[in-house]
Amino acid sequence: MKCPEQVQLSRADGEALRTRLAGDTLTADDRRVLDHVLQWYFWLLFALQEATFSLKRLRAMLFGEQPKKRQEQPTNPAAAPRDSDGGASGAGGAHSQGDGTPAMPEGRPGHGRWGAQVYKGAQHVECRHETLAAGERCPVCGRGRLYRVEPGIEVRLDGHALLSAVCYALEKFRCSACGQVFTAAVPAEAGAEKYSARARAVLVLGRYYLGVPLYRLEGYQAMVGVPVADATQWDQIERVADCAYPVFEYLKGLAAQGEVIYQDDTHVRILSLMAENRRRQADGNTEERTGMYTTALVAQQGAQTICLYFAGRAHAGENLEALLTHREADRGKPLVMSAAFAANAADEAMLIRCHCLAHGRRKFSELEEVFPTECAVVIGALKQVFDHEEEACVQQMSAEARLGYHQQYSGPIMEQLKHWLDEQFEERNVEPNSSLGKAFQYLLTHWQTLTRFLEVPGAPLENNTAERALKLAIRQRKNSLFYATDYNAYIASMLTSLIATCLQAGVNALEYLVALQEHRTAVFSDPAAWLPWNYHANVASP
Repeated sequence: MKCPEQVQLSRADGEALRTRLAGDTLTADDRRVLDHVLQWYFWLLFALQEATFSLKRLRAMLFGEQPKKRQEQPTNPAAAPRDSDGGASGAGGAHSQGDGTPAMPEGRPGHGRWGAQVYKGAQHVECRHETLAAGERCPVCGRGRLYRVEPGIEVRLDGHALLSAVCYALEKFRCSACGQVFTAAVPAEAGAEKYSARARAVLVLGRYYLGVPLYRLEGYQAMVGVPVADATQWDQIERVADCAYPVFEYLKGLAAQGEVIYQDDTHVRILSLMAENRRRQADGNTEERTGMYTTALVAQQGAQTICLYFAGRAHAGENLEALLTHREADRGKPLVMSAAFAANAADEAMLIRCHCLAHGRRKFSELEEVFPTECAVVIGALKQVFDHEEEACVQQMSAEARLGYHQQYSGPIMEQLKHWLDEQFEERNVEPNSSLGKAFQYLLTHWQTLTRFLEVPGAPLENNTAERALKLAIRQRKNSLFYATDYNAYIASMLTSLIATCLQAGVNALEYLVALQEHRTAVFSDPAAWLPWNYHANVASP
């Protein structure tokens, strides 16, 4: 609504106008002034409504949404089936030195290693020499006697809640004549490497599932007496990624064959790309893209759900197009669910686009306090539709049966809703440029893609699956703020994809990452046999 022409009216002029109005002696000028005053009244009412909505959104951004209970809207008894009782049936992240880290003992400058004495929280195990004892003859020279010297220390780190360590005190003997030193062997259960496969897997889960930045984990480990430097953590995470790379690439090809793909993205910070943006700006190059995104693509392929993440300059639509280049030619078009944002747009000829009905409903939920009557109509109608969807899920309907169910019960509701929305604009009951008018326009503009579930079997109603998947990436961003390089972001995307896919499959991600490391050669030779839902069959028996 445009701001009307200003009215210049003094108090004396206003009182005189009221007197003429009471005496029914209005002039033509009086009628013109009153017309402007009415225009100002309606514009002011519109401005107050928009200001109230803006303040509500600002309050929600600052303090979060307040819990509220909305009265249930009466539903059409014929709109949904009833039960017999009458009820409705239906990345290497950023790192820096954390505060409070205890000072480490000084060692040889530049060696980058810590001595065994800093592992104060480690369990100590004494290892006796297998064949020798103090006082025996030296088996080398046969002349001297063996006596104990300071034991050697070997440290092995394992993964439990986070990281724990075991210090093995290896018994040593030195010959008094020739000086030969004899050291007890490390027990077989200690493993050959300082960091076990489980310890590396725990680091991956801590960084990419819990979202704990490496410098924070370094401070925590130092606090509990088992220090692990952030750079060392990153080295171990890279080793896991090296074992998981073939599976990630295979999952991309598998996801491209999915029947339904959920798509969404969020912002991410990558320091190397941000530095590149600054260089471009300094050179006067303002045409190149500066945005950075983490995309989540969740594909349903048969009985399995695959979660893929991609971090970089490409937005969700471009990442989807790149994925679909791996789709087999003889497969039909996939159903792609997303919000109606430009960044989600891809080559629409390659897919069947569905838009999120929950996004449309959310726009009215935000306006409910400002426009309660109009929003109640839309929210009440969509609630019935989502109730029907829940009933279809409870009954585990097939795609075709679900389509018929929605056509029978949800179709009339959506048709009636569309007629009501059109009527509001035709009768000028809503200002097109207001927040309410824009919410109406969102539904009407994308009506066909929002109601795809009434046309295509298996078409979803909402994009909550992708939004939930993005929580992992958002958790990492909130805790770690940024990735150092695009390579770090790639490692993060790869490992987060495997963790999220394990969650979807109900698989222990820790055990899965351990298995990939322990069977690296087999994983590289046949990644299809080492997916989260089938790797158990290929793990060697203990």
